[in-house]
Amino acid sequence: MNPTAIRAGFLTSVQDLGRTGFRELGVSLGGALDAHALRVANLLVGNDEAAAGLEITFGGLRLRFADDRIIVWCGGDFEARIGSITLAPGHPALVRGGEEFSIQNPSAGCRAWLAISGGIDVPVVLGSRSGDLRAGFGGIRGRPVRDGEEFPLGDNSNSAKVLIERLRVEKIARWKPAHDWSSTARRTPLLHYVRGSDSTRFVDAALQLFANESFSVSPDSDRMGIRLDGPELARREDVDLLSEAVSPGTVQVPPNGKPILLLNDCQTIGGYPKIAHVITVDLPIASQLCPGDRVLFVEVSVSEAHAFLLERERNLEQFRRGLESHFS
Repeated sequence: MNPTAIRAGFLTSVQDLGRTGFRELGVSLGGALDAHALRVANLLVGNDEAAAGLEITFGGLRLRFADDRIIVWCGGDFEARIGSITLAPGHPALVRGGEEFSIQNPSAGCRAWLAISGGIDVPVVLGSRSGDLRAGFGGIRGRPVRDGEEFPLGDNSNSAKVLIERLRVEKIARWKPAHDWSSTARRTPLLHYVRGSDSTRFVDAALQLFANESFSVSPDSDRMGIRLDGPELARREDVDLLSEAVSPGTVQVPPNGKPILLLNDCQTIGGYPKIAHVITVDLPIASQLCPGDRVLFVEVSVSEAHAFLLERERNLEQFRRGLESHFS
C-alpha cells in the first residue's frame, strides 16, 4: 500500500545507488549523494542495500503510511518523529498504517536518507530507480516528490516482517549502527583528496593554498557540484584543454580560480583542469555541506585512499553479519 507525502519538503527525491555503466553515453551516475548512508539504512529495514529510498534536502517532509512498515533514516542533524515520538537516526522503527513520519529543518548538515521496508517501487530506467532531476527521467517522472503525492512500495521482506512483529511493543529498536554511519554531518568538515591529473598545470602556490586554506561553500551549489569560495587557484598557463572524463569527487578549477567539487549529478566530461579528486569515503561528508560552511582539504596517497575504502567495506560486511540475529 502506498504512503502519501502530506508535505513533500524543500527537495525530496527518489534515489538508489545510481546508474552505473552509462557514463560513456553521457548519463550521469546520479543516486544518493551518500550511498553509504542509504546502504546502511536499507540493511536496517531488511531491504537489499541497493533498494530505492528518499533523499531529503533541508527537511520539511511529512509522510502518512497506509500499512505497517519499518523505517530508518540517516544523515544530518535533523529532528524526526513518528507522530509525537522522537526518532533518532539509525534506529529501526515500526510505523503503523495511519501513522505519520516527519522530519524538520536540520541544525547541521542538509540531507537525510530514508529507507522504507519494501523499498520504493518506481519503474527502473537504465538500471536504476533514481530520479535524474536535470534530465527529467527516473524516480517519480524525473522530478521531486510533490505535496499530496503517493508513491508505490514493494512488499515487506521476510526479514522486515520478523522485525515488524518484534517492534509491535517497543516500536523503536534500541540498537543502531556506529554514530558516524547514521549521523553524517561534521561540525568541522575535512575532505581527503588525491592530486588530480592536471595538478601540474597549477602554480606551486595554488597547490599549497588548496592544501592549507579553508574554502567556503557557495549558495550556487546543488547535486551537480559544490562551488567553493576562497583563495584564487592560479594556473601556470591560461590555455584551453580538451574535455576529459570527470566523476563525482573531481575538483575542477574554472578560469576564475574558484574550485568546483563535482557530485553525483555531474556531467560525464569536462574541460576545466582537475586539481584534485576527493576520495570515495569522504563524499558522504561533502554531501552535507551547506552554503556558508567552511571546508578543509587534506592530501593522501592513492594507496591510503584504497585502504580507507577497503576498511569501510570490511566494516560493512561485519555489520551485515551482525544484523542477522535481529532478523531471525
